Amino acid sequence: MRSFARNLRSTIAVLAFLLLVNAAWAAPARPQMQVTGYVISADLYPAENKLSATANVTFTALEDLSAPVFELNNGLQLSKVTDANKKPLEAERLTTNSTVRFNLANPIPKGTSATWTFEYAGTLKGSETSPVEGIKLASVEDPISILLYPGRWFPMVGLYTNRFTAEMHIRVPGDERVVGSGSGVAAPRSLPGNRTEYTFNWAKPGFPGTIIAGKFLEPIAAPGINNIRVFVTEPRKAAAVPFAQDAAKQFEFMSSTFGQPESGHIALVELPADAVSATWAPEIAGISGARVAGKTYSRLLANTLAHQWWGSEVSPATLNDAWITNGMSRYAELMYVEDSGGKTAFQTAVTDVQAGALAYDTEPLTTVGRLDPFSPQFQSMTLEKGAMVFHMLRWEMGDDVFVKFLRGLLSQYTDKGIRTSNVETVAEAQSQLALRPFFAQWCDGTGAPTFTNKYTVFRLGNNKGFRTVGSIAQDLDLFRMPVELRIETDGKTETRRVDVSGTDSNFTVETFGRPRRISIDPQNWVLKSTPDLAVRVAVLRGQQQVAQGDLTAGLIEYQKALDANKNSSLASYRIGEVFFMQRNYQSAANSFRDALRGDGDPKWVEVWSHIELGRIFDLTGQRDRAVNEYRLAVQTNDNTQGAINEARALMQKPYKREQTDN
Repeated sequence: MRSFARNLRSTIAVLAFLLLVNAAWAAPARPQMQVTGYVISADLYPAENKLSATANVTFTALEDLSAPVFELNNGLQLSKVTDANKKPLEAERLTTNSTVRFNLANPIPKGTSATWTFEYAGTLKGSETSPVEGIKLASVEDPISILLYPGRWFPMVGLYTNRFTAEMHIRVPGDERVVGSGSGVAAPRSLPGNRTEYTFNWAKPGFPGTIIAGKFLEPIAAPGINNIRVFVTEPRKAAAVPFAQDAAKQFEFMSSTFGQPESGHIALVELPADAVSATWAPEIAGISGARVAGKTYSRLLANTLAHQWWGSEVSPATLNDAWITNGMSRYAELMYVEDSGGKTAFQTAVTDVQAGALAYDTEPLTTVGRLDPFSPQFQSMTLEKGAMVFHMLRWEMGDDVFVKFLRGLLSQYTDKGIRTSNVETVAEAQSQLALRPFFAQWCDGTGAPTFTNKYTVFRLGNNKGFRTVGSIAQDLDLFRMPVELRIETDGKTETRRVDVSGTDSNFTVETFGRPRRISIDPQNWVLKSTPDLAVRVAVLRGQQQVAQGDLTAGLIEYQKALDANKNSSLASYRIGEVFFMQRNYQSAANSFRDALRGDGDPKWVEVWSHIELGRIFDLTGQRDRAVNEYRLAVQTNDNTQGAINEARALMQKPYKREQTDN
């Protein structure tokens, strides 16, 4: 089990991957062509880290096309490219953005389709040639090879916006198995030289561009679960059945909520521990083997499975629309948390998402396509603020209409790209509400309101109770949205729904008991700015800086959180993590003790602070004190992220720092 700091780094990496990223990528003003289909034949040689492939690429010119550009991993070299008439084409390699460009003597007219044949080969190992710096997306290795769609292991355009079909023939050593989209085409075929060919065919426009191969065991299924198969290596075998059972619960929940996906079959696949934490493709959910073994995958798996609907079935028309699928995948994850863990767990998760939504809220959602998709701002906006838009739509519509709206989106735009305007149109049609102001506020604008209230209580005659007359003030002049009021009285607690419009909105409430306290939006249905969230925002920004390797910038953000709340347990804990990474053990111990003496928010800080203190004592040769801290961790009875399991293991065996930690 890795600490929260390590989990954070891998989570940031997977978010970057799931969020359509490419550090060197720059979107053209408008797409020049649409790739419609591939026929790919590829050989993998894990012992040599080699890939050799031929790809027939069919595309249509959306403009008169004189200089088509395809993205292709820098580790792959083109040996030959020919058109449909077998005429050779000259290509120019542009390594700065992992592309190849063709200068055509005779442009392809707008609306014309063409098929080109690409022959290429090269070495793919680790993240050395990755289009996304530092993230392993395409690598041919033993025991697991990953050829993920964002790894550009075949010529492509329009990452996650250009939908295509794909027929693939993948050849690997005879002791390996291959996972791809559309696996029910043909049985594996034995070839000379102890090799095996696997064939896949995904005939619907989508993103079937991921191949995962490795020394996997025979596919494992859980009893009574026939639609989910698990592909793992021998060390992960014991975790396979629980993994399938957990996935089946999540898949059933999402199917009952969103409707049946395009395929009812899912391959759960182990990914290398040094690659991304998760990946998705039609019929595929890949999760890091380290997460599978540690059973710390629940929310990550829910988010990954949600992409079967939000990403695979429907996709963003442009990167300006990425908030729709990224945000709804995140919100589907939260909906599952609510279903499986209850309202309290859901509220905690929503609070975390709110912090992410406000962390970089300076760009409208509908213009984020101009940002670097690998930036923390793009990630926070499309994932977290996108999720909050759907959360607030649910509040406006009500649960039943909200689910009807989601199903309407999926059914109307199956196998298509979807735009923000489409979401608005379907939402208004399903809810019969005028939602233009809502989308103008949350998608075309920035910022969140800061609510305050003032009120006066009057006693009514004849023992009829009390009348409270007040107003809700907030700082956004154009804001318009219903907000919940909770009125706590001497007797029964009352709730009211108040339409807030502009900077000052009046309300009148009558109750039998005398009001003692009035809360605005107590269940966090509305994205708003509060002092508590200011602390969480600063901590989140610090986490993102640390995840990118800038510990100094991370400490600065954490200090901002402490400046806002000197008792913040979370800020102190994160500072302790940074000091621990720097091997400044005394300062780390001081910070973890500050976390234990702080406000106790969130609750998991207590158990993990004890564990981290125990590790420090182990590293400084104080085993008795270490065991005492692990014992205190167990006594909290808080198993967040497997904390108690970790503490019990450390009670049996002293902590030793990994050599890779710096």
